[in-house]
Amino acid sequence: MQEQDIPIDINSGKLLEWLINRRHCTRDWQANIIAIREKINNAIQDMPVHEGIAQLLSGTYINYFHCKKIIEILKETEVDSKNLFGRYGSKRMKDWQEIVRLYEKDNMYLAEAAQMLMRNINFEVPSFKKQIQKLEQTQNDLEKKEAEYKKSENIARTEFSTLCKQLGIPGQKIKKELVERVSELPEIYNRLVEKAKSIDNVVEFYSSFVEFTLGRQHDGGCVPMVKYVIDKGNTTTYEWTYGEAPLSVVETALNVNFDDDEEEEAKEHGEIDFGNEPKEEIDFGQLDGEGEIDFGARGDIDWGNIESVDGTAEEIDFNISLEESGIVVEAAGLDGGIAAGTEALTVLDNPSTRNDFIDQLLELESFLKLRLYEFQGDNRNNVLSMSQMQQASPILQLATPDSTKSMLDHVQVLITEVLDSRVQHLHNIKHSPRYVDLLAASLRQKLKMAEKMVSLQKLTSQRREDIINQALALQPMLKMVIRRTKELQTEIEQDISKKYKNRIVHLTGGVNNLQ
Repeated sequence: MQEQDIPIDINSGKLLEWLINRRHCTRDWQANIIAIREKINNAIQDMPVHEGIAQLLSGTYINYFHCKKIIEILKETEVDSKNLFGRYGSKRMKDWQEIVRLYEKDNMYLAEAAQMLMRNINFEVPSFKKQIQKLEQTQNDLEKKEAEYKKSENIARTEFSTLCKQLGIPGQKIKKELVERVSELPEIYNRLVEKAKSIDNVVEFYSSFVEFTLGRQHDGGCVPMVKYVIDKGNTTTYEWTYGEAPLSVVETALNVNFDDDEEEEAKEHGEIDFGNEPKEEIDFGQLDGEGEIDFGARGDIDWGNIESVDGTAEEIDFNISLEESGIVVEAAGLDGGIAAGTEALTVLDNPSTRNDFIDQLLELESFLKLRLYEFQGDNRNNVLSMSQMQQASPILQLATPDSTKSMLDHVQVLITEVLDSRVQHLHNIKHSPRYVDLLAASLRQKLKMAEKMVSLQKLTSQRREDIINQALALQPMLKMVIRRTKELQTEIEQDISKKYKNRIVHLTGGVNNLQ
């Protein structure tokens, strides 16, 4: 094989070192290249308008091979400046020819080209790829965040809708709607009273068991509040306390501040509060004298004497006795009085008596569960229990596991109705303005959270679009750098090949992996 057919393989990472070791370039080339770069910067300022030149000047740094291409273009654009001896009189052409001459001295162009190639392979291209990869990762993270914000928005709206559905309100003017729902409480209490009548046998069963166990009736009765509701219904607390209906009932009005609803409505309609407008003064007309109102000669009212039927004057006696007026004030505990405050509330509406009612229902439930457990115990205990119950009342002797289970079911249904979340909310709304504020604030907070999540979704989406645009803008730049790097590689290989009798030159390493 002839020497000309043997290829020259050079590692691209050690290209500059290879050129210096073989004395193609000097080690102090960098000190001399600065002057050439300054000349290039000055020459670029005065360039003709040409598409080829514009393409050469865009993208990467200008090197020796670009300068030679610029000279070829200037031979066309500066043809008018050519003299009889074939030389160009154009300053542009002279400047670029001078640059090429300085480049070719000690092969400085080859050292600079090798350094540019190494920098593109090791830094420029990896940097672009790393930026694009980072932008793509950021894009994926933003997509996940946007999905999380959407999920949080759906959760907040679902919680808001669920709570509004429980309360039976549309959720527009929250406080006003909550207060309006309080009017449903009397109907709810009436339904509870009807259901309470279904456990009359349970109360009797429990009372008989306690009486049989103690050997006497329970002081105050067993579950008195439950028994009272079954017998009397949902009466006022006054009647429960004194045993008689009141002459009149004075209910306490709800003291709820609706300013929050008005502010929210104003925000929705975009209304602006300009503050208090100046009040117009009242015109009393023209006043007498010094501007004072004349009420007459005397400030006291003269009631005078009222004439009787026979013409004689009589004075009015304001000391009317209660008996003569027909108003009779009875002592406490007689024909009734006025129910006000908590006494005006019904027993199922009064927090105190309501709690007693619930506690006694839970007491009945616990008792029935225990009896059912005893029925389901071993046979020996059952026989002993039956022998003990021979002296008990028929309602205790005839009790069976099925009947006890049925009674337990009725009690648990009533407990479920009383402790229903909506009933609890309405009860608290009626008796606590603070609770109304907290409940309304909780609902509004869920709406604000949903609105915040929508806003964050928009911001995240906008940012994601910006990231996508940035990544798309880097892709052409990366492709151009790779293309220019491959062109530079080919030009270096061809230039070195000329120095070695046109032997094939291969620059190995990362340059072939650029995509």
